[in-house]
Amino acid sequence: MTATPTRTRVRYVEVTLIVFGVYSVLLGLFMFVAPGTFFDTLGNFGARNDHYIFDNATFEFPLGLMMLAAARWPSWRVPALAFATLHWGLHALSHIIDPHHGAGDSIGWLEAGGLVGTTAILAIAVRASVVAEKS
Repeated sequence: MTATPTRTRVRYVEVTLIVFGVYSVLLGLFMFVAPGTFFDTLGNFGARNDHYIFDNATFEFPLGLMMLAAARWPSWRVPALAFATLHWGLHALSHIIDPHHGAGDSIGWLEAGGLVGTTAILAIAVRASVVAEKS
């Protein structure tokens, strides 16, 4: 049995939605449950502010839920992926503008590079989803 290009695209989109959805849900929960640990490990930029960490969690958690819902409901895929791509792209830009992580600039640049790479993965998934919708 060989995979058709359309099925391969759809599978890529589904896997992307699930992986990024689970990541965002877990990240949001991490921020809610352990803001201090989140700050010390991932969010060590500037002074710690639990209120802002919670504010970010209120964005990240529902973003993940939306992506997981889009894995289930195909009509949500393009909008959810477009929104997530914009989020990741702007987040990458933020890290490029300010790479000064508390653990050192090299960590900040590593995070920026990771965000650029994941933005590309999401952008490819948006394109694949648009093409799959037209098929």
